[in-house]
Amino acid sequence: MTETVTPSHRHPDGGKVHNLAQLATVAEHLRRDGRTVVLCHGVFDLLHLGHVRHLEAARREGDVLMVTITADSFVNKGPGRPVFGEHQRAEMLAALAHVDYVGINYAASAESVIHAIKPGVYVKGSDYKDSETDVTGKIVSERRAVEDHGGRVVFTNELVFSSSSLINNYLDVYDPALKDYLAGLRQRDGLAQVRQMLDRAQGLKVLVVGDAIIDDYQYVNALGKSPKENMIATLHRDSEQFAGGSIAAANHVANFCAEVEVVTVLGRADSHEQLIRESLLPNVTLTALHRDGAPTTRKCRFIDNGMRKLFEVYYMDDTPSSGRQEAELVRVIANRAPKYDLVIVTDFGHGMITAPVIKALVDNARFLAVNTQTNSANTGFNLVTRYPKADYVCIDAPEAKLATGDRYSDIATILSKHLPARIDCNRITVTMGHEGAATWAKGKKINRVPAFTKRALDTVGAGDAFLAVTSPLVAVGGPMELVGFVGNAVGAIKVGIVGHRRSVGRIELIKFVERLLK
Repeated sequence: MTETVTPSHRHPDGGKVHNLAQLATVAEHLRRDGRTVVLCHGVFDLLHLGHVRHLEAARREGDVLMVTITADSFVNKGPGRPVFGEHQRAEMLAALAHVDYVGINYAASAESVIHAIKPGVYVKGSDYKDSETDVTGKIVSERRAVEDHGGRVVFTNELVFSSSSLINNYLDVYDPALKDYLAGLRQRDGLAQVRQMLDRAQGLKVLVVGDAIIDDYQYVNALGKSPKENMIATLHRDSEQFAGGSIAAANHVANFCAEVEVVTVLGRADSHEQLIRESLLPNVTLTALHRDGAPTTRKCRFIDNGMRKLFEVYYMDDTPSSGRQEAELVRVIANRAPKYDLVIVTDFGHGMITAPVIKALVDNARFLAVNTQTNSANTGFNLVTRYPKADYVCIDAPEAKLATGDRYSDIATILSKHLPARIDCNRITVTMGHEGAATWAKGKKINRVPAFTKRALDTVGAGDAFLAVTSPLVAVGGPMELVGFVGNAVGAIKVGIVGHRRSVGRIELIKFVERLLK
């Protein structure tokens, strides 16, 4: 006999909050009884009058109102968000009399919820009514999902508040320096300027040149110190491999520009070429030269269950390219670079980029953006001063200090005086981790951008993402103050991504920036 489920039916624990599978079962029973299920979905971080009236209006569209919220790990609204955790938000919604059921959605969008619950009515706020203004494009895909199950989409026309504006202006979620910085950008209409920069960059053709790296993550549980040796024993749990280095940078920039080609060198021994090709976004093409008797560089990191990196092992041959391979790389760059609006160099110092290659880049790139990374294998040997000239340089603070031989000066002095004295470059960014970033342009004052997040799940590749997304913005003439702002937003997004499971997306970045500047 089929169970009859009424709006007053509750889970055995007496509460309204259920998992998605339970909500799907309840919705199925309700449909069989001829009841109309209404679904609302959102973050609902700060419950306010606009939400209350929206949900009241939604409840009038059917017999039962289900509300699902986005889980914390999928909320992309800027630093300090969500203010309230997923269970707190669910509890707040469940306290409303006109809400019958509440669930938490552990996915980035509502489509999975819609396909599970199959609502008769899906209700959104009036700000989603014009699909042309929805930067996420999700309302279109959500409408399709609703209609696939015979439902309809309704837009309420109730009092509208912005949770982000209320939080930004009335809750103390930002450090004072960041709060003042964001307030200044709002006054100067920074959001419109950022959108214009991103729009101008969309048509660019980009060449990425640099080392391909396989980031190998070995997840382990630490068992303790060996009783007989001075080492920590671990228990293997799982593993992942990602295409990093220049490949990851190419994928980041491909989300913001029309066409991307990546030129790199792979080892013939243990090349990982299939993984690399499968990792590329559709608008990225790969030009790979191959090196005999060497592997593609692989960095194997052992990581405990708190995402803390215990140690790493490099598999590589970082002796400099020479002879026929070096000549071929010079020829490819001389041929390719002039055809692109922008050339981005991700120089990890693992033997690919030699002096003749640098000369080819400097001589042939129409706009050259450079990062030279200092890492465990090349400390002090892979400095940005290897490049006599660049149009944009993006390095971190330790790299800037090594390049200038200045360990103690303030970063403003290094950025505005010492670096420009050593490399012919008129626009430079120095990233400083939890201290944010500083930018400089010739004839302009130093601009400091506070960090947007203090929570870093994984810092691998954050600097590469910063470089990849800001380089097109500099190339189209974006002001360095806003370039630094966008770069910090990109970095804040990237440190929330494990390895290179995905690249930083354009829509994702726009949403992040909108939440900061509302």
